[in-house]
Amino acid sequence: MLFAAATDHRYLDGGHTLDFVNKALEALDTAGWERAETVLASLAPQLAFAERMEESNTWRNPVDLVALLEDAFARLPEPRPSGEWSGRQELVGVVLGGEAAEILDALLAALDDGAGAVELASAITFAAATRIARFPTSNEYADWDTALHTFTFANAVEQGLRRSPSRELLRGVLDAAMSVHLDRFLNVPAVRLPTPQEGADLEELPRLLDAQQQVDEAGRLVASYLGAGGDPQRLIAALGACLLREDRNFHTIQCVEAAVRQHELTGEGLPLLAAARYLAAHAPTARAQRQTYEIARRLHRGERVYEDEPEAA
Repeated sequence: MLFAAATDHRYLDGGHTLDFVNKALEALDTAGWERAETVLASLAPQLAFAERMEESNTWRNPVDLVALLEDAFARLPEPRPSGEWSGRQELVGVVLGGEAAEILDALLAALDDGAGAVELASAITFAAATRIARFPTSNEYADWDTALHTFTFANAVEQGLRRSPSRELLRGVLDAAMSVHLDRFLNVPAVRLPTPQEGADLEELPRLLDAQQQVDEAGRLVASYLGAGGDPQRLIAALGACLLREDRNFHTIQCVEAAVRQHELTGEGLPLLAAARYLAAHAPTARAQRQTYEIARRLHRGERVYEDEPEAA
């Protein structure tokens, strides 16, 4: 019901609404479903007041994407489980380079060819991650979040379909594909995916993030590390450590979490490369949060914050 409400209108609130629904359900899986009344009630304002892309000029002109989507929705089948579909790579190429009507036709054709709902969603999420992996730094700085929202929305749709597949939620896959399509100008020109080089050292990653705009360098380091057979879990730990030392915001956490989730599901290194580039674009920060947490910790222990912290024994 919640996923249906979040997909009754197009790409609600830039993807945040459905992402919040997915995160609320994942939080209850961890914290316990006895908390459902409080947690799920918090979603009501987001569902009620979110901006609808039916009202957005970008989704209406010069091509009426909403009309194309409504026509495609009428032809959606009931979602089926993953099977023997082998058209993932071809579909990703169409989504990244095709026109809107062509993309929607390709999605419906993939479903007719046996693609499962999750397989289809996974392909769109990968295409969205590619936009970040190939994002040129010549773009407006705020455009990083435009590409990010598409990626995290696509990831949330995919996780929702894994949890509770429905024809209503399958609409979100098509919405995500249209958002990837609208983001195509953020890959003009698209940055080439880096060629792995020898001698990659993960210890270099935090040093890269001590300077501004080391985006391509961070991506090259990740590609080189993984290309040399490096342990992805060590890379994930390194990305997490770099995230924690920054004054991170909601978007940065979203990016790293979704990238790690996608790597866990597919084994692909590209989402981790995309996360490293996004993290590098948003570093270094003032790094003041650590001091705030340290003050809170000392207050919790009953210490006097205006005195020097006692040395460890």
